[in-house]
Amino acid sequence: MKQITNKKISKNFAKIKEKIDLNHSYDLNAAVSLLKELNFVKFDSTLDIAINLGVDPKHSDQMVRGVVKLPSGTGKTIKVAVICKDDKVALAEESGADMAGSSNIIDDIKAGKINFDIYITTPDMMGVVGQVARILGPKGLMPNPKLGTVTTNIATAVKDAKEGQVEFRVEKAGIIHAGIGKMSFAVDKLVDNVKAIIESVNKAKPTGIKGTYVKKIHLSSTMGPSVRLSLNGLGL
Repeated sequence: MKQITNKKISKNFAKIKEKIDLNHSYDLNAAVSLLKELNFVKFDSTLDIAINLGVDPKHSDQMVRGVVKLPSGTGKTIKVAVICKDDKVALAEESGADMAGSSNIIDDIKAGKINFDIYITTPDMMGVVGQVARILGPKGLMPNPKLGTVTTNIATAVKDAKEGQVEFRVEKAGIIHAGIGKMSFAVDKLVDNVKAIIESVNKAKPTGIKGTYVKKIHLSSTMGPSVRLSLNGLGL
């Protein structure tokens, strides 16, 4: 594949940006269709969503975090490791885990070999996994029961992770960013994914929030400009 120069990216970006009305809030279907039409990169880029929330993540009671299973999947190949006792290794592998075990995975993590997108474990292994919490935590990879990655149901957790489960978490500025599908997906498939994450973020609204919870939502493709979504009809 030919390397895309910064000059060419800037030229294409400027041309595309001219076709977007920055003062307009687009209907969801129109926004996705426009981004697909204006997508200029040669690779299968990602549809990204940015949700601006009226929360202050510095306060623990205003933290917004969760997982959503995207109905159309992410389009990415997700590598999953399961940290479990020996009697669960076969089950984890049969369920589609790329690797399963205990001390071998922990030793790799300690050595800096972070080779997986998701780590799943069983409750009885949390003491062992705690040895690498300082490594996995900052990378957002520490198994967490609230995210379904600490569970006794290994088969379901692996299946969900492989089929398009996405974690979302509000950042310091009060924004949630997530990649929610490939631009090669049909418009209706991307629309379904957008609706799913918006619904999940809305359900994760902290009980103490006053005023407007979802302030703005923007969609963009890799290396492309963003469009603002109209919040009408999104169930907010």
